Amino acid sequence: MRRVLVTGGGSGIGRALAQGFADAGDAVTIAGRRIEALEETARGRTIRCRQADVTDEAQVAALFEDGPFEVVVANAGGGAAGRLAQVTLAQWSATLAVNLTGTFLTFRAALGGMGPGGRLIAIASTAALKGGPRIAAYAAAKHGVLGLVRSVALEVAEAGITCNAICPGFVDTPLGQAAVDAVQRRRGIDRAAALAQLVADNPTKRLIAPAEVVAAALFLASPGAAMVNGHALSVSGGEI
Repeated sequence: MRRVLVTGGGSGIGRALAQGFADAGDAVTIAGRRIEALEETARGRTIRCRQADVTDEAQVAALFEDGPFEVVVANAGGGAAGRLAQVTLAQWSATLAVNLTGTFLTFRAALGGMGPGGRLIAIASTAALKGGPRIAAYAAAKHGVLGLVRSVALEVAEAGITCNAICPGFVDTPLGQAAVDAVQRRRGIDRAAALAQLVADNPTKRLIAPAEVVAAALFLASPGAAMVNGHALSVSGGEI
């Protein structure tokens, strides 16, 4: 039974990932800032909950005190949307901290004990592969995550470890639905029209199911993906 760590496991993609790995028979630990949300993810499954802020070096290090994990998924992320001229330094710094620094701290701590067969997976975004209006801070952070992944992959390859990124488009999670709400408010249009605008770049014209991101992560964590390293796996219906 593999030990798997998923950060940002209290909601959305992180919740789906944690439950997916647990259902596959792995011993899953989830980390996040809100213990109630973590406990909701774990309900009905054997999932260990650890309250931790991935931007705090000591709190991240504490996640690994009980030994190494075979699979570490750096999923915690987020960031406020807005035109660059409206983004404050505090918002910029917070976005880079949770998305990029959090991934750095998580991967660095993971490599302290990870051995051959280990898997590092970052949940990035299509924003790691292209820019977009009103997401400058988020896109910059996710581009940084992809640079980190590609560099770490070269460092760990000879040790039998892989490091990859999953880059989803808009996923049908509470965060994705909030994005639909934001478009609806900003444009003054109905919800169906707002959803259509949000997924316009996705050739399938729909939100991505969380299970589709989980399937990608399970593949990257599998023995069959041993030669997939430094890769940005786009889960976006052909958007990228």
